[in-house]
Parts: sequence; C-alpha cells; structure tokens
Amino acid sequence: MKKNLLMWDETLFRDPEVFEIDYVPEQFNHRDVQIRELAFQIRPGLRGARPLNTICRGLPGTGKTTSVKKVFAEIEETTKKLVPVYINCQIDNTKFAIFSQIYRRLSGHLPPASGTSFKQVFDAIARILKREDQVLIVCLDDANYLLYENEINRVLYTLLRSHEAYPGIRIGVIAIISDMSVDLPGEVDARVASVFRPTEIYFPPYSEEEVHAILQERILQGLYPGAFSSDMLDLVVEQTMKSGDLRVGIDLIKRAALNAEHDARRTVERGDVCKAYEVSKYLHLAFSLRTLKNEEKQLLGWIAELARGEDEMTAGEVYRSAAEKVPLGYTRYYEMIRKFDAMRLLNLHYRQGRGRTRLISLRYDPDRVLEHLQ
Repeated sequence: MKKNLLMWDETLFRDPEVFEIDYVPEQFNHRDVQIRELAFQIRPGLRGARPLNTICRGLPGTGKTTSVKKVFAEIEETTKKLVPVYINCQIDNTKFAIFSQIYRRLSGHLPPASGTSFKQVFDAIARILKREDQVLIVCLDDANYLLYENEINRVLYTLLRSHEAYPGIRIGVIAIISDMSVDLPGEVDARVASVFRPTEIYFPPYSEEEVHAILQERILQGLYPGAFSSDMLDLVVEQTMKSGDLRVGIDLIKRAALNAEHDARRTVERGDVCKAYEVSKYLHLAFSLRTLKNEEKQLLGWIAELARGEDEMTAGEVYRSAAEKVPLGYTRYYEMIRKFDAMRLLNLHYRQGRGRTRLISLRYDPDRVLEHLQ
C-alpha cells in the first residue's frame, strides 16, 4: 500500500499553470475557423489601415477570449505597428478605467491616480499613436458589462470617432459578448452605430467530444502520467457538459487532483471529483460577484435573503422590500436587476395575467450566494 502513497514532497502536478483560468495553451484546437475570421478582420491594421470592427459572440467558456489572446500574441511577435490592447470589462467598466489601461499599454504606466482628466489621458494616447505611427486594436471582453450605465456608447464613440478630433488616428474594436440575449449593434445609439458596423463571429458551444479532447490535453500537459484515469475524465466531461462552461471542467480537474494529493494518493478517485464539483460548479458565481459594485452586492444579498423563503418573487415585491435596506430609485433598481439577469445570477421573466408581472428567481442556492458575497 505504501508504494501508492505520495511522499511529503511529491505532487501530481507536472505544470500547475495549465489549470489556471487565464492560461493560454500553445496548442489551441477546435477554433480554427473563428481564428481565421478574426485574423481577416484585423489584417488591415497590419498594413496601416483601420482594422474592421468585430463582435465575438458565444456562451461563456467557448474559447472567445483565448482566441483573441492567441491572435494578439501573434501580432505582438510580428509587428510594432499594430498595438493590441485587451480590456476585461468586468474589471474595467468605465470610460476612464478603459482608456487608462490603453494608456498603460502604450506608455508602460498608468496615468496619475488623481488630478488627471479624461481629455488629458486621451490626448496622450493620441500623441503616442501619431508619433509612433501606430494602429490600435482594442478588445472589450464581456462588453455587455458596459451596457448598464450607457458606458458602451461613451467608450465606442470615443474610440471609433477619434479620427475626427485627431486626424490620422486609426482604431478598431473587438467586442466579446457572452450573453446571447444582447444585441450590441441594436443597443448602441445612432451616432455610434453609423461607425461601428461590426462583423459577427459566432463561437458555438464545444461538443462533448471537443470537451473531452481539450480536457485530456490539459491533463497530459499538467498532470503526471497515471494520475487521472479515463473513467475519471469521463466523469469530469459529464459534469462539464451539465454546466456548459469549459472552465468548470478545467477547475474540476485541478481541484480533484488537489484532493487526491491532500490524501497522499497517486491517482484521482471518484470521491475526489465529486467533492471538487461541489466547489467548481460555483466558479461562474464567484467570478461574477467579484465584479459587482457595493450597492449591487447589497441588493443581490437581499434578494438571496428573500429567496430563502420564496423561490419566485415579483420585481415589485422585491423592490418594496429592498428599498428599506438598499435606498435607490426604481429605475436604478431595475437596471441592476437586468444586469443580474444578463450575468446569469438570476432569472427575470414575465407571467401573463392582469398585465405582465415581472418575476425574479435566483439561479443559485441563496446560502451559497450569501457565502460568496461575504
């Protein structure tokens, strides 16, 4: 029995980095068509012209971000004339924050934290682009997070009409959308739509066979041989397909291997996978809650408290109850509810009767939501 146990300084992990959420694999399969389309959209920028605007649309965990990062990495290795800038809109979701990141990419440092106006930041960006004769391509990942306080119009208008204020500036935009109900071209106002005119690239969900192949590749790269059997991989694939998010499967492998390692075993067992799934299935929830503002966290927390007693509540009831705890107007309240629905934290739907009643139901166990909020 002892020979099957790990020594205190041994590990199942050959390369732990392989299981990190932001890891970009060298071998990236099953998205060749989308990457070719993306490269075609960007190609004018390599010749000094403005890149074509693009929307990458697909459910979470379908390879959108990784595809863009792979193309951006290739651009950085090939040329200095086209500058790719990746923005995570879950984190940087105001115009000033986004352009501060663009400035950092071009200058090597962030603008001063105080006393700097937006105009000063954008003037500096324009000066660098003109001086270096560079073209800019900006990826707004999870761009739907910019919809809720009209930031999307402010950001896109500034980027896409920058040549009017600064002749010769050339900027293209890639917007990544994970919410299939969002029609971004239809959401922006006319002055933005007239210059946006994006081409849409669709990223379909991975098939079961593709999920199996991708996770198997991660196991081969990240774990030592024999640590993860084919039966355990099949179980992970099954759980991943339930969630519809490849990131859940990657996290599940990592946590299951850590569970086996904790018990000093050389192989992952079914119990390790099942135990890991109780955590991994809340991965989407954890990432989403990190991005919320304080008042949004307060409102969601109160909805979770109410959901302990009611599976389904009317939007009006929730507002009247929440107004005592989280003082805000109904317009702002409904914007936040729509945002939670778009983020897949709750369901917002209608019941026909005397008029249309909006109903709210939490997508996750209320206690888990409250636990993650704390």
